[in-house]
Amino acid sequence: MLASSLPFIDGSVTNVALPSIGRDLHGDAASLQWVINAYLLPLSALLLIGGAAGDHFGRRRVLILGTALFAVASILCAASSDLTLLLAARALQGVGAAMLMPNSLGILGSAFSGESRGRAVGTWASAGAIASAVGPPLGGWLVGVAGWRAIFLINVPVALAAIVVAYRFVEESAEGEQPLDVSGAVLATLALGALTWSLTLWSSHHEGSAKTWAGLIAGIALLGLFVWVEHRRRTDAMMPLSMFASRAFVGLTLLTFLLYGALGGLLVLLPYLLIVGGGYTPMQAGMALLPFSIVIGAASRLMGRTTEKIGPRWPLTIGPIVTGLGFLVLVRVDPTASYWTSVMPGMVIVAIGMAGAVAPLTTAVLSSVDREHTGTASGFNSAIARTGGLIATAMAGAVLAQTGDALTSAFKAAAIVAAALAIASGCVAFVTLGSSEGQSG
Repeated sequence: MLASSLPFIDGSVTNVALPSIGRDLHGDAASLQWVINAYLLPLSALLLIGGAAGDHFGRRRVLILGTALFAVASILCAASSDLTLLLAARALQGVGAAMLMPNSLGILGSAFSGESRGRAVGTWASAGAIASAVGPPLGGWLVGVAGWRAIFLINVPVALAAIVVAYRFVEESAEGEQPLDVSGAVLATLALGALTWSLTLWSSHHEGSAKTWAGLIAGIALLGLFVWVEHRRRTDAMMPLSMFASRAFVGLTLLTFLLYGALGGLLVLLPYLLIVGGGYTPMQAGMALLPFSIVIGAASRLMGRTTEKIGPRWPLTIGPIVTGLGFLVLVRVDPTASYWTSVMPGMVIVAIGMAGAVAPLTTAVLSSVDREHTGTASGFNSAIARTGGLIATAMAGAVLAQTGDALTSAFKAAAIVAAALAIASGCVAFVTLGSSEGQSG
């Protein structure tokens, strides 16, 4: 939980620091998108091979290496003198996170089974939510007191503690000598890179240039080639296509992409709107996100247990729809009005909806495929969640490039899109999950 809290802390902290980073390193809207996406791209593309590496070389070993790499990259982020160096260090952070995240869950999965696994996953999700809750106010305070570079240094003591605990107390676990799918990892990275670059270019310049279309076509072609290679590798693939024989797994994948795409875009845009449009300090913007993580942290363990009893269909139908209603409430946001009446109501409703979905989603994914594919399915679902956020952030430049009233209007349009995506994800769960899906644990 210590190790996996690192990406949660980092993701929430960086959103609050974007305006300060932009001013200090002279970044425009497209550059600020890449501060987020330079991290999310390798994280999304390499999560699967990170999990496979743990199965192959040992989960504890890869967890420790990933955590150490994340700590070193965080120090490099803090020391960056220009935007290019910061983006390179952020990419290195993404590689470290891709190594530690799936092996954190893999270690959890090998240590628990049955109902205790549902409780463990709920506790793990709560820890991530608490880390996300601590991140924005702490990061905002650090930005105000010591500058944005300090936000990356808070990762170092957490990483060192995780390494010590893992080395001393975690038993090594591995599944065998399955070969690593390097070609699949390379193709996934290139495909996501091309798609992200082209969408970032389009959203920040508000037009579809020849470069944009070339990037989109290349990304789609590379995705097709990735699927073909995975089909050829069969059981040796990092994304075995046999997993998609499960209707529940297909539904959960689509639900994850839609829901986390909606959430990822909003969590980047709301702090930016409050700081640039409402004159909030970074710490105030961080505190504005606090209800979201507190509610999820408090409810995830309970929802993990509830899902083991009733199955995931209703939590994953109702939770995302409530989240979508929260996004619709945020359409009335005015960054210059009172936080308590303008921002907080929508944030609380979004949080209640997500609290109903986070732990049930993880539990349902682990239950939707056979035991030999649980690690891969978990890693793939995490990758899909990050990819949804990646694409949403790539398209957020259309909002980040605005100022004044136009910024508020663009945010409201984005909130409507997010609401539609979240409600659609709840409908997907209702259609694809049977009433008994996921109860086997």
